[in-house]
Amino acid sequence: MKKQSLFHDAPDLVPVRLKPKMNVPDLLESIGRTCFEARNVWRGAELFRRMVRDNDTLWLGIAGAGIAGGMGGMVISLLESGFIDVICSTGAQVYHDLHFAFKLPVKRISPHWDDDELREHGDTRIYDIGIREQETLEAQDAIIRDFVRDRHAALGGRDLSSWEFNFELGRWVLEKAPFPERSFVAACAKAGVPLFWDSLSNHSIAMNLTRTDREGFPLRLSGQKDIFDSASIVYGSRKTGFIELGGGGPKNFIQQTGPTISQILSVSYEGADRGLQIGTAVEREGSLSSCTFGEAVTWGKYRRADEDKLVQIWGEYSVIFPLLAAHVLTRCRKRKHKRIADRMQDLSAKLEQART
Repeated sequence: MKKQSLFHDAPDLVPVRLKPKMNVPDLLESIGRTCFEARNVWRGAELFRRMVRDNDTLWLGIAGAGIAGGMGGMVISLLESGFIDVICSTGAQVYHDLHFAFKLPVKRISPHWDDDELREHGDTRIYDIGIREQETLEAQDAIIRDFVRDRHAALGGRDLSSWEFNFELGRWVLEKAPFPERSFVAACAKAGVPLFWDSLSNHSIAMNLTRTDREGFPLRLSGQKDIFDSASIVYGSRKTGFIELGGGGPKNFIQQTGPTISQILSVSYEGADRGLQIGTAVEREGSLSSCTFGEAVTWGKYRRADEDKLVQIWGEYSVIFPLLAAHVLTRCRKRKHKRIADRMQDLSAKLEQART
């Protein structure tokens, strides 16, 4: 007897037509009825929409050089709509973000240059992003040092988390920069969004702190405080969703919050509710960037391996992230800012009390 197909109840595939003047959500929904990664992009867009709709506490992890390449404006759009509540970025992207606020040269260039010749001319590049060494990088270094000297009274003499440093930096940018509206660091400060670094030392801001320490303006950054504060945010949230651009350090930082609570602090916690990642790392190479969300469930980083709640899109995020951001900006109502930065003391006290 012929057996019925196991695909019997699956939706039919029908050739999809595109229409003139389609908006982004309609385009994504159309390609979601096709195949391969296009279908996955639609799944990710809808997951992002549900996380916004259900008022998840939404974390954004930013790896790579997208901010240096001008993608900070997309992050600002999400921040202004209340769609991002916490960010973990590489320190490099916080540093490069400030170029735009202070109108330092950043150029769209061809990636095909003689790099020896660029060096001779004082030019640096990140693939197709052109940056001047003196007019951009050294000028930015001086701005960072000016900030430390100007706000040392507020920052010095205590253990400092990276989000506290960045919060004060964002407020300073709002006051001092000619174009603060171009800075996602400033937008975070304005919206009360904590902005963490994934590393306290692996970037140009920390390199400049090495100098200001020796000039009489020392700061005490604390990795332990970063870990406890980030875990406190997750523990104090009704629902948590992670959105990860690339992988690397930011992915690890935001995902380690669950094991910090349950494994290290011995407080009952099952992991984040939902996760979305855009990246190109291949699972077989064993890096954290390529680690599947299913594997992360085994570490207590997410609650369960549910395909409706955990979506990993294989693709370069400069292409995929704008589509997903446009989808939620079009389909979702603005949310009230949670202003977590203003509530950190209470959130930390709640986790401290839970572990005693």
